[in-house]
Amino acid sequence: MVFHTRGISKTYRMGEVEVHALRGVDLDLFEGEFVVLLGPSGSGKSTLLNILGGLDVPTTGAVRYKDQNLSAADEALLTRYRREHVGFVFQFYNLIPSLTAQENVALVTEISSKPLPPEDALKLVDLGDRLDHFPAQLSGGEQQRVAIARAIAKRPDVLLCDEPTGALDLKTGVIVLEALARVNRELGTTTVVITHNVDIARMADRVIHLSDGQITAIEVNNDKKSAAELAW
Repeated sequence: MVFHTRGISKTYRMGEVEVHALRGVDLDLFEGEFVVLLGPSGSGKSTLLNILGGLDVPTTGAVRYKDQNLSAADEALLTRYRREHVGFVFQFYNLIPSLTAQENVALVTEISSKPLPPEDALKLVDLGDRLDHFPAQLSGGEQQRVAIARAIAKRPDVLLCDEPTGALDLKTGVIVLEALARVNRELGTTTVVITHNVDIARMADRVIHLSDGQITAIEVNNDKKSAAELAW
């Protein structure tokens, strides 16, 4: 088991108002799974992902990553956890414009103890012929694949993706999803993808449905599709 969470809640205070982003979430995630968090905006998906990634901590409840209690960790331990175990992919690429694709990926490998060579990470997302291109010379989908290569170059145990196709057209989104699926398959990386797109969920081993800060259903996908097979 990779993640074991019990009773996690997250409450934010906005002036006099309390916002309950998560309400008593219990969830287990397993090694090598491809999991989709599915739900409308405001359902708690990003808050849950941030807690799993050590970017936030729950107000109440327990979060364990393997043998580590993340809910009781200080910032130094969470920083080490993020650096050594987690790769993040966000909706926006956050590439450094003055660096080539290879150089953007190399930034991560310099702080990793077991990195993939940057060129190998880029080949894994089918960008082996774009090593020396700058972000401005790449399409949106190519930039997102560079971001994926950067995330996986440190060989993370967990890859957390927040709406990775949200800024892309459908055709380009399929290419990005194929890259994520390939990483999951070939590296065995536990992959969690946030989306509100029901079609994307058909790629997952399991689909976690969220609404109003709670898990409403967990669906095992017995008819898993490849990105190319999705009916957009």
